[in-house]
Amino acid sequence: MRHIATHCNTLQHTATHCNTLQHTATHCITLHHIASHCNTLHHTATHCNTLQHTITHCNTLQHTSTHCNTRQHTATHCNTLQLTATHCDTLQHTAAHCNRPQHNTPPRYFPPPICCYTYVTCVCVYARVCACVCMSMCACLNDA
Repeated sequence: MRHIATHCNTLQHTATHCNTLQHTATHCITLHHIASHCNTLHHTATHCNTLQHTITHCNTLQHTSTHCNTRQHTATHCNTLQLTATHCDTLQHTAAHCNRPQHNTPPRYFPPPICCYTYVTCVCVYARVCACVCMSMCACLNDA
């Protein structure tokens, strides 16, 4: 009987050991699954952070591009205004020159029947977009 009891204890011990190994194997498989899942999550988080960084960088570039386009538009507009102002100043200078006494004279009578005089005509489209022309007009008095 002792032999059977010893054998029974050995079997009991073996069964317990086997259960422990089974439990350890299940636990190990669970840990392996968790570790794989954790690695996947870590990879996803790293990828997500990279995408977030890229999106932030892209937004910064888009903001910079928009700001640059606005500056370019403003510079172009400013250059147009500068050119218009210069042109207008030139026309104003021409008009001032044309309006000087020697140009803006009362009618002059040449040998009859011719009468000539000079005047300035200006047309303004916008506030500083003007065109001025110095004109001379002659008429024949016999046609009157």
